[in-house]
Amino acid sequence: MTDASQINRLRWRCRRGTRELDALVGWWLNARYAQADEETQRAFAELLDVQDPDLWNWLVGREAPPRADWRRIVDEIRASDRV
Repeated sequence: MTDASQINRLRWRCRRGTRELDALVGWWLNARYAQADEETQRAFAELLDVQDPDLWNWLVGREAPPRADWRRIVDEIRASDRV
């Protein structure tokens, strides 16, 4: 179970260099994080440590993340109907 302070820290970390990245990773935090298992939540937190250019390339499909758990999150973000 996650507490409000943990969610707030993650929400702050979702603020990236561009609005597009903010929206994409913020969407996953808002829509999927609470229902995710602990491993996936941890993977998401680690994904937020990735540099913006790499994260962007993964999210737009130019490259694939090196880790399977990150690929699952990225694929979920890419497949979602948002905005």
